[in-house]
Amino acid sequence: EQVEIEMRCAGYIQRQKRQVRRLERMEARAIPYGFDYRSVRSLSAESVEKLLAVRPATLAQAARIPGVTPADIAVLMVLLERMRREEAKA
Repeated sequence: EQVEIEMRCAGYIQRQKRQVRRLERMEARAIPYGFDYRSVRSLSAESVEKLLAVRPATLAQAARIPGVTPADIAVLMVLLERMRREEAKA
């Protein structure tokens, strides 16, 4: 019976593990101090307002702000990764 339960729950457990790993990566992804959210045209006006008010230090903190959408977080992730790669080239 235990094996049967584990088999049924395996998909859910794997999904939870992926979500935990993603959150850990977001916690590790710092947002530079003084980052100009206004310059990111893809962010919604509400998100810019909230991000400027809170000034999160990491993507995970930004993701927990009410009014900041998953799409906004995705935009920030792409932008921060691009910035990181450009800095690595220099």
